[in-house]
Amino acid sequence: MRSRYTAFVTGDADYLLSTWHPSTRPADLELDPSIRWYRLDIMRIERGGPLDHDGIVEFAAYYRHDGERGEQREVSRFDRTDGRWRYVDAVS
Repeated sequence: MRSRYTAFVTGDADYLLSTWHPSTRPADLELDPSIRWYRLDIMRIERGGPLDHDGIVEFAAYYRHDGERGEQREVSRFDRTDGRWRYVDAVS
């Protein structure tokens, strides 16, 4: 999760796509360069340990856009595929 947040901060769309689960990964990803991410708070983690095959991360990510502050909250599902953790989707 933290590495994906860092990819958003640095605008690394290739890394985000490579860590996205193949079943839900979009064909391409265009990031908005005017959004400045500045903080990530992890609120909850379920599973996701060395012996798990899936996990959940609840987080809040804070940003600035056009002089305004914003926040994205999400409960994300991850799956271990080929030995690597991949983002699957957001739980509604």
